[in-house]
Amino acid sequence: MKMTATEVHDFITAAMPAYGGAGFSVDAVEPDCVRVRFPYREHTLRPGGSISGPTMMTLADTAMYVLILAKLGPVALAVTQNLNIHFLRKPRQADLVAEARFLRLGRSSAVIDVLIRADGQDEPVAQSTGTYAIPAPPAG
Repeated sequence: MKMTATEVHDFITAAMPAYGGAGFSVDAVEPDCVRVRFPYREHTLRPGGSISGPTMMTLADTAMYVLILAKLGPVALAVTQNLNIHFLRKPRQADLVAEARFLRLGRSSAVIDVLIRADGQDEPVAQSTGTYAIPAPPAG
């Protein structure tokens, strides 16, 4: 990996202030995966007491971006091309933790798998697969 958890967190916070304001944090950057945390917030609940789908989709997309940055370095212009998500079970009212891994990493795109769990809950609450476009390195 080219960036540590702290370096990725600091880069995203500087590039996208909404990231830091939302409370995301990069828990770990490991050789084959990253872990990203979204703190539990009551305003993310939907009727019935479940954490909302858009909250989990945002976490999945953020974890994918963190994985790209950790692996490739500060590639600010990498963007989401596709995101699919499966909601598997109702999460506990707790922090959400996403683990992202590459399924495929090419020169111009990456396919990434994300499992989301509620903190303290073993079974995943959502699974997401996404594709990120990776910009060509600058000429020169």
